[in-house]
Amino acid sequence: MLWFLDNLVTFRVPHDEGEDGISVMESRGPQGASPPLHVHETQDETFHVLEGELRVRAGDTEVRVTAGGTLLAPKRVAHTYRVESPAGAHWLTITRGAEFERFVRAVSRPAERPELPPAKGPPTPEQIDALAAAARDQRIEFVGPPLG
Repeated sequence: MLWFLDNLVTFRVPHDEGEDGISVMESRGPQGASPPLHVHETQDETFHVLEGELRVRAGDTEVRVTAGGTLLAPKRVAHTYRVESPAGAHWLTITRGAEFERFVRAVSRPAERPELPPAKGPPTPEQIDALAAAARDQRIEFVGPPLG
């Protein structure tokens, strides 16, 4: 288990376990959690919500995805999400290839316990720069702010 930004994540299927490079990441996040608007150059990103509600923006489209719902954010399309449900959300993120998984692992820290990380407040400009540099290394580009 890892603490990635405001989320608790577990890789249920690491990309190197199968021949097709599929990665399945299970996430739990608190209400309001939202990564910067970003673009994956090489990977589609699929969100499947298990509990709660995510508001997902992909390109010019913004939709709410609730438990049982799935949404594809295509590669080369700017996207982000925001956890909308008061009790947080629980979802799967599915990608193919190593880039997104490598990015998450590079900027995460081991979870000290199987729960959400302590709230830290907004990142500093230096933390944002370091996060963006790690993303660029994996062909992910930050192009805008998180959803407010």
